[in-house]
Amino acid sequence: MGNLQRNMDKQGKIPLSQGFKDLIIIAIVFILILVVSLFLNIFAFILEFIKKNPHSIIYVDEVIVGLLTLSVCFAIFSWRRWSELKRETFERIKAQEELIKIANTKAETERIISRQLHIEIEQRKRI
Repeated sequence: MGNLQRNMDKQGKIPLSQGFKDLIIIAIVFILILVVSLFLNIFAFILEFIKKNPHSIIYVDEVIVGLLTLSVCFAIFSWRRWSELKRETFERIKAQEELIKIANTKAETERIISRQLHIEIEQRKRI
């Protein structure tokens, strides 16, 4: 609950991460392209062009399969980078918690040593 309150902005809303904003933009662009291609019937236009000019376009099917494969490869690449980022973030948080624990232990040790020195100084003053 503490992290949630810390991440809220002044209006009480949780700000969206840049990655989430990018996903929203990608989804909107995808839907727009889908709707435009549906109304303009772009695929039928491409097929008609290929039928009329078979000699002008060579290896169209290979290009389409290559582009589809490339998009799947980019998706896998992105997923792997995301997994690595999650793992690295977890390791950094763990290291930060360890550093905080060490700093607290050091501060407590210094406090104990200071208190002992203060007691020894007071005892020597009394002698």
